[in-house]
Amino acid sequence: MTNFILKSSAFREGGAIPVKHTCDGDDVNPFLEIKNAPEGTVSFALIVDDPDAPRSAWVHWLVWNISPKTQYFSEDHLPDDAVQGKTSFGHAKYGGPCPPRGDQPHHYVFTLYALDAMLGLPAGADKAALLAAMEGHILGQTVLTGMYQRK
Repeated sequence: MTNFILKSSAFREGGAIPVKHTCDGDDVNPFLEIKNAPEGTVSFALIVDDPDAPRSAWVHWLVWNISPKTQYFSEDHLPDDAVQGKTSFGHAKYGGPCPPRGDQPHHYVFTLYALDAMLGLPAGADKAALLAAMEGHILGQTVLTGMYQRK
């Protein structure tokens, strides 16, 4: 059993996500580091969502077919050959935290999945399609949660 880890130099677990990575800043993805993937990992998939959104979890980023050799996501960069899905913003790219002004702090959950397969999903697929495609292929998962509040 490995200690599968997703971490960021931009924020610590449970810490505040810097404005730079939100709709109030440059709206670019933070640096993310992957450590200790489970043996047999063929690809990774990443789902970033906000479970505190008013109606349902708001999807901020969907990425799959990430090479198992990937050790990090550079800031404002998608790993080579990775595929992006459609977010709740309606586009296939990172969309940073952007909760309603005055709300309590929202949790932004970065869930990284280690998979035993590459996924045959087309670019622009949604979260439901990604979850269905991953079913039966998840070797492990790790979570990094950040917080953001707009004043």
